[in-house]
Amino acid sequence: MSGVQLPIDRLPALWPSRLRGARIGAVLHPASVSASLEHSSRILERLSGDLFQLAALFGPQHGYLGQNQDNMVEWTGYRHPRIGIPVHSLYGREREPTPAMLEGLEALVVDLQDIGARYYTLIWTLYLCVKAGMRSRIPVVVLDRPNPLNGLTLEGALPDPSYRSFVGLHPLRVRHARTIGELAVQFQREAFPEAEVIVLPMAGWDRAMWFDQTGLPWVPPSPNMPALETATVYPGMCLLEATNISEGRGTTRPFEFFGAPWIRGDDFAAGLNALHLPGIYFREAYFQPTFHKYSGRLCAGAQLHVVDRNRFLPLQTGVEIIRYVLENYGADFQWKSPPYEYEYDRMPIEVLIGGPLRSLFA
Repeated sequence: MSGVQLPIDRLPALWPSRLRGARIGAVLHPASVSASLEHSSRILERLSGDLFQLAALFGPQHGYLGQNQDNMVEWTGYRHPRIGIPVHSLYGREREPTPAMLEGLEALVVDLQDIGARYYTLIWTLYLCVKAGMRSRIPVVVLDRPNPLNGLTLEGALPDPSYRSFVGLHPLRVRHARTIGELAVQFQREAFPEAEVIVLPMAGWDRAMWFDQTGLPWVPPSPNMPALETATVYPGMCLLEATNISEGRGTTRPFEFFGAPWIRGDDFAAGLNALHLPGIYFREAYFQPTFHKYSGRLCAGAQLHVVDRNRFLPLQTGVEIIRYVLENYGADFQWKSPPYEYEYDRMPIEVLIGGPLRSLFA
């Protein structure tokens, strides 16, 4: 197994000399950890002094501590109890760092673990940080991390620019195959040419690597992303959020379990397996979500088992599951109504796919 070295583990050697002693803010979440599982905030706190001065922290969706389960569950900033510096919320009244938040800072550090899907809002927090850095004329220093789903495989069309949202602020494929550092450079070049972006590189990462080939520990970057297997299916199974099919939130295997009380469990998985979708097997499954859709109710459905991840096409799989349910359970199936990720007029499925509903099955 190859060992990928993260920039957070080599920060003294990689830190730009012209930013030595700068007052910095850092955008972090629970998966901002070193190879030895030390949280980046503690590393930044320990290095604070001659190298830089840690003056503020920021957190994205689900909270700086990762405590908020669902979409559009906002959190408010506070003062860090140990370090005594402000922790600013970027998923509340503001989703972009404000001039007041950045006042007195000389650089903004971003160290976030993405999962490789356009819907995942962490990359749009990065996008807004680049925008805010340009506005406040401070550099954005991005600590690169692996794309868990490898850096080669693309899936999905580019979204319609008129369907811009917090799950698609810039044209990206659903499975984008970029690292967070590469995304920062793309956002700077294509959207914010006057911004200054500095990417601190990884060592030892190869584009063909999946996360379990990096030698790095997996830490859930959000509450419903407990494992690499979850991230693997997410680019397609996230579409179920826009329907009345449970995507398995409230179970131990979110986005792998899916179903509803009105599904017939005895033939559902068999019908999906008859579609011969590549790289997967559907196993008949029953579950009772402890929260979210159908909380406490028995759902019948399936568990999606990825048997060949290099052939598996998660977006195609999610679309075909919805098509199958529409064809066989049309009387019970429903599209969810707005709002969804701060979009109050468009249907959630249109927000996710980045275009009109008719394009889902095109």
